[in-house]
Formats: sequence, structure tokens, C-alpha cells
Amino acid sequence: MTISPLPFLFTLVATTGNIPNPWRLVIAFAATICCFACGLTLFRRPKLSKSLAFAASFGCFATLLPYFIHHPAAALLGVIALITIGFTLFDFQIRPTTGSTSNHLERCRQRARWACLAIPLMVGCSMILTESNTVFSSIILVTASLIAQILFIHWFQERGTHRLILYCAALLFIGPPLISTIMGHSLEVILTISLLTFLLLPHNKTIPQRREQWWEVLLDHPARILLSSFLGLCLLGTLLLITPGAATSGSISLVDAAFTAVSAVCVTGLITLDTSVDFSTNGQFFILLLIQLGGLGIMSIATVALHAMGRRLSLQHERLLGSMTDTDHNDLIASLVDILIFTLIVETIGAIILAALFHATGDGIGQAAWRGLFTAISAFCNAGFALQSESLIPYQSNATILHITAILIILGGMAPATSLIIPKLLQRKPIPESARIALLTSIVLLVSGTCFILAFEWNGILKGLSIMDKLHNGWFQSVTLRTAGFNSVNLSTIANPTLLIMLCLMFIGGSPGGTAGGIKTTTIGILALTFWADIRNRGDVIVSNRKIRSATIKRAITIIAAGGVVWFIIILMLETTQQISARDLVFEATSALGTAGLTIGATPKLDEIGKIIIMLAMFAGRIGPMTLFMLLSNGQTPSASRCLDAKIPLT
Repeated sequence: MTISPLPFLFTLVATTGNIPNPWRLVIAFAATICCFACGLTLFRRPKLSKSLAFAASFGCFATLLPYFIHHPAAALLGVIALITIGFTLFDFQIRPTTGSTSNHLERCRQRARWACLAIPLMVGCSMILTESNTVFSSIILVTASLIAQILFIHWFQERGTHRLILYCAALLFIGPPLISTIMGHSLEVILTISLLTFLLLPHNKTIPQRREQWWEVLLDHPARILLSSFLGLCLLGTLLLITPGAATSGSISLVDAAFTAVSAVCVTGLITLDTSVDFSTNGQFFILLLIQLGGLGIMSIATVALHAMGRRLSLQHERLLGSMTDTDHNDLIASLVDILIFTLIVETIGAIILAALFHATGDGIGQAAWRGLFTAISAFCNAGFALQSESLIPYQSNATILHITAILIILGGMAPATSLIIPKLLQRKPIPESARIALLTSIVLLVSGTCFILAFEWNGILKGLSIMDKLHNGWFQSVTLRTAGFNSVNLSTIANPTLLIMLCLMFIGGSPGGTAGGIKTTTIGILALTFWADIRNRGDVIVSNRKIRSATIKRAITIIAAGGVVWFIIILMLETTQQISARDLVFEATSALGTAGLTIGATPKLDEIGKIIIMLAMFAGRIGPMTLFMLLSNGQTPSASRCLDAKIPLT
């Protein structure tokens, strides 16, 4: 309730005169009403209160639109704040307290105490957002101060204090802010009164209970772990890349640093700067570190670290993390250690082989070793970053480099647990159904993608290559479309049929538990099995004599539908803000959302707003399916079994 006048402060940002535009005042008024009503209904009607809080947040964002349009970096922070508020409100629950701390008088004291603490926040926002202490901003601050003092007086009244003292308190705390508005010293007086009120409020003398640490709030829900870890890693990467030693020219812009950091953490590969030219060795090392942490999974590393420190995860955390990494959650730590060992071995072998191959092509020993290590980690993590300005186009006639890179991409795109099962499949031993679906779907997509690319581009982008090189590059492009981001041919002149095939492959992506993005191979595999069972008029979907549950099929449909909605919104935002052809923007949006990292020329043409939109698409593409799975795994609402069946025609 105390910060409810805050939207009016936002109207002063990017305002030419002393009075904001009328439409901004209307939106601010609506946001203020929602914020105040949220405070009144928080404990009585939590669901309504959450809706009001999000409406107030959205209203605050709308009042800042004129500022965001000219400051894309601030717009990015605003969108991140709005998304964070949305997730926080979705997960927020009222925790009832017991004992002496739950009485009415204590709740009144806590409201007054927090109201006093909110006043410095309002004053700080006023000092940052407004260039001068205008009358309008002073009125806003005085209003917030009055709300805080009313809550304080309400606590005074509930204590049963004599009405004369209550009247004196009203004169003492309501009069000076009004006088200070005229005298022009509202900030100092408001802060002083807030401090005095805070000191007058007694402290809680009950037995202190254990306080929840801030990091426990992040670890309380797996979705928060995922969001906070990836967001924190992106922010850390941005700070590392804007340091003077990271760039060859001394420093780079904040937007380009954030774009590169998000692309590396989300293992996408889209770049606005040339990694081999614009970044120094330190900057390239930072990018490689972000790729490894983002691709291997910061959650996996954090889980092993927490286990080493003696902290156990909850059963829900272990179950969800086991599902995300496609491992047995009954022995999660051992499985995660196996994943780390498998990753280290594969990347080391790939780095050694690629370093030898690069050295054979003419690179020096040091340069070949660095390129081999960088390419191996980038390929296994499906990141697509390369230390060559033209990616792997210079090696389009070197089949060994292409196939080694393709093997690393395939092994990284599948879950390490699935990769370790491949020998059992070759020996015709029984394997889990999820691994069988992932492997078979991957094989079908890889082979069909190769055939389509060869058929449509034999005399197109593959023109001029030998027959064997066409086969090698067709296969490699089919592999790298699975969210890897490398390219061995120039994709700017691809035919329209090839474009459609590439869009489908990038949208599908890799397998669950791997480093690839997209809606995952198991999702499309389950829908294909459902389609085949339906056209054969079979009631159940059977794979290896096992029935796929209807809940799994519904989740697959939900993931595809959610991905399609986000994909449409991203394209609509790009079409609205960018002066680039629709063909290039559709490819760019799909590549970013599927974390594929391929482009047909749109990335260098993006302005700052376009870069921010692509950053949001890469972030959503990396954490979106996993977060959605977590939300769907939190439990199911019992169905109304007594309801009659609805008959809805579909044809």
C-alpha cells in the first residue's frame, strides 16, 4: 500500500514538461489502484491479490514505455523484472504462522514497520527517476508517507492508547509532510519522519525463530534454481565481457556483451561480434567458460557441489533434476558424476583429434590446440561458437573435421545417459523407452534432413563441391541444424524448401537431458506415435510393449503449443521493430528460440531492440521447456470424474 504511488513516479521519466501525458497518468492511476487493492486483499483473497499485483507491475512497465523505446538496455532490464515478478507471484503462497506472532496487534506492527522501510525506497526512486524535486514528485512522496503514517497511527490505536496521544501523533506525523511540500524540503523531512517512526515501533520480544536465508528462497523451488542460475550466469558473463581485457579494441558495448553472454550461456551461437577478431584470448576464454557452464548445466554442477558440502536436495529436486538430465533419480549424484566424467572424456578426445587436424591444415601448435579445445567444447555443448570468422566453411572439403565435429554435436545433443546406452542398443539389449524414442527419432531426423538438403541444394549451396563433399556437407548441415550452430556452407542463398526443412529441424532440436534446445525429440516422437496409433484406430499408444500415459501425451502437446505461441510472439515483435525481410526474421527467431545459432544474414542487421528480442528468445528457448516441465510436474489437480463427456466435432 505504501509503494502504491510509485507508478506516478514512473510517469515523470522521459517527460518533456512538468506534467506527464494524460494516457500515462491514466495507466499510472489504474496501476496505483491495483497495487493498493493488492495490499488490502493479500491475506483475504490471495489469488485476486496476485492478479492485481501483476496488473500493477504491467501498468508500471507501460508507463515507462516512452523511456524504454529510446533505451533498449533499460527495456531489457524492465522485461526481466516483469518476468521475474510474474514467476514470483505465480509461486507465492501465504504461509500461516502460529503462536504469539500471529495476533492482530503484531500484524499491525509489522505492517507499520515495513511501511516505514518502504519510504526510503520511494525517495531513492524519486532521486533516480526525476531530475529535480518537482511539486508533482513531492506530492507523490508525501502521499506514500501519509499511508505509512496512517498504518503507524492504526497500530497506535490498536494498542488502546489515549485519544489525546493519538491526536498528537496525527499532528506530529501528518502535519510536517504537508508543510514541507510548501517549503521545498520534502525529501529530508519524509526520510526523518520515517526513521523516527521506525525507531518508535517496538521490536518483537517473542522467541526468535530460525530465519530463512536468501539463498534458501532460490533453492526452495527447482524452477527458481533454473531461472536464477541461468540469469546470474548471463549477468556474470556480461560483466566479464565488458572488462577492457576481454575485447581486442579495449571494450565493447553493453548490449553486444550481453548478447554474446546470453548466446554463450544458452549455447546458441548467434553473434553480433566476430569471436576470433573482436575478442582477445581472455574474452574467448570467458566465452568458452560460459559455454561449458551453460551447456553442461549449472544445476548439475551445483548439485554435485552441494552434495560435496553435505547438503541434500529434496526428493522433488532430485526427481525433477533426474528427469531433466534423463538420469535415474534414485542414484542422482552417481549419475551426475558419470555425466561430468563422460563430458570430460569426450571433450578431451575431441579436442586432441581436432587440434591435430587443425595443425595438419597449417595452424601452429598453440593456435591448433586452442582451436581444437574451443571447437570441441563448443560442438559438444551445441553452442556453435567458432574461432574462424566463417565458422567451418574453410574446412568444407575436410571430411574428417566435419565428421568429428558432427559426432561431438550428436553426443552432446543427446543426454549423456542416452549416449552411454548406445552400446546396449547395438548389442540388442533392452533399453529404456525414453532412450529408444530419442535415438530412433534422432536417426530419422538426421537421415531425412540429409536427404532433403541434398535433394534441394545439390545445385544450390552445395554447387561446386565434389560428390563426396556434397554428401559430407549435407550430412553435417543436417547434424548442425539440431541446435549446434556451425555451418560449412553459406546459408544466405538457401532455397525456400530447404528453409522450411531447416525451420522444422531447428524447432524440434535435440533430446532431453542434452545440451541442445528445441521442443526435444521425445516430444515429437510421442506425437508421431500418437498420430500413428490414432489413424490405426488404437486406443492406447504402445512402445516396446509399454503404454505411454495420457498425461505424457498432454504434456507433449502443451510443450509444442507453448513453443509455437512464443515463436509467433517473437516473430511478431521482430516484424514490428525491424526493417528486415520476413524470411530472414522467421529464420532468426526460430534459430534463437531453438538455440540453433544459425543465421542467413539477419543478426548483423539487428538494432538494439532487435538484439534484446533475440536475447529474450534465446533465454526462453534454453530454459522455457525445462521450466514448463517443472511447472507441469508440481502435481495434478484431481479431475472432475463425475462430469459428462463433451462431444465436440473436429471435422
